[in-house]
Amino acid sequence: MSDKSNLAQQPHEIYIKGRLYDCSNFKHPGGSVIKFFLGSGDATEHYEEFHVKLPKADKYLSNLPSRPAPADLATDTKEQARLQKLSTDFRKLRDEFVKEGLYDANWPHIIYRFFDVFLVHFIGLYLLFSVPSMWPLACLVLGVAEGRCGWWMHEAGHYSCTGIPQVDLKIQELLYGFGCGMSASWWRVQHNKHHATPQKEHHDVDLETLPLVAFNKVIGRRGRKYPIIRWWVSVQAYFFAPITCSLIALYWQLYLHVRHARRARRYTEQLAILSRWAVVGLICHTLRLTVWQGLFGVLFAQAFGAAYIFVNFSLNHTHLPTLPADRHVHFVEYSSIFTMDVAPTWFVNWLMGYLNFQIEHHLFPCMPQFRFVAISPRVRKLFEDNGLTYDSRGYMDVLRITFRNLGEVGSYMMENETK
Repeated sequence: MSDKSNLAQQPHEIYIKGRLYDCSNFKHPGGSVIKFFLGSGDATEHYEEFHVKLPKADKYLSNLPSRPAPADLATDTKEQARLQKLSTDFRKLRDEFVKEGLYDANWPHIIYRFFDVFLVHFIGLYLLFSVPSMWPLACLVLGVAEGRCGWWMHEAGHYSCTGIPQVDLKIQELLYGFGCGMSASWWRVQHNKHHATPQKEHHDVDLETLPLVAFNKVIGRRGRKYPIIRWWVSVQAYFFAPITCSLIALYWQLYLHVRHARRARRYTEQLAILSRWAVVGLICHTLRLTVWQGLFGVLFAQAFGAAYIFVNFSLNHTHLPTLPADRHVHFVEYSSIFTMDVAPTWFVNWLMGYLNFQIEHHLFPCMPQFRFVAISPRVRKLFEDNGLTYDSRGYMDVLRITFRNLGEVGSYMMENETK
């Protein structure tokens, strides 16, 4: 692990490709994530990977006041050489992927993914209307359909669907708004922060999970002086899938995301969210359900959808170590140390929307995710050549580790309640 904080940056400067750019008066279109790199660390790889589909970024960058970066002041020449080799090897591999067209859109796959979302919804609605006695199964399938919208909107949010940013953004807004009842623009701002510095304390928003859940002891310590939070976290391993995930989704759907879409004047998102609930109301009316029956059915389906998406999202990060806020590591090291893969099978790939390849996804966030299957052996070789760990484990193994970690953090909270 490296600590690259010696680039002689001022608090308002960001280091990219050998230059220090003055961001004092720059409002980053991608949100406040830029603040994580001001005054410390090398943002070159982050910049290149996240803007590969956004050529306008170079124009923004060139218009900023800048100066050549002074020579690296590090005294550990062996560490400098290691990091230089890692950067060189990574960029070489990335350039190979670009030349091979692996960042390009694949329209047969796009059609397949849309058909997948449509088919799961169709099966759920068919069961609901044609076999009323199987309504629990129908709600389960519709919950899975909501999760499938979540996987596919995630792809569009990274511009790795069609590769045309404005088209992908509209796809994401419609999928996330109509399919999940949530705001795509809110998700992008928060998710970019996660990608910038995964598992870094006070940076990665995915760590800020109290009071509903604590994925590690660092976060748990913040809530140990509150008896209610301490008790809730102590039983979080049992509550996480059936209750906590649903509470998070409800808070997002009914308040946080709706508020953001309104405040940010995201009219497409507002229309998509409103259309979702209008269709839900129409289905309940057509089935002649009472208000309470309809509400129960919606919550029942939503609970499955929330558990499906959030439990699977938690597998690749939550049980891994955290990075202190004052430490810095190389872009590739973030993927090696603070993410991991869930070993691929055809079913796991489908179930997790190819996001079981989190190492590859964090290294190449704008690449169509189905291509991670093909590139993973080459990424593993990159890690081996640079002495990094490539962690890939079976689905059930990672599931056990994730819930065991939730239990261990819960036990820690109760054992240290007076300390």
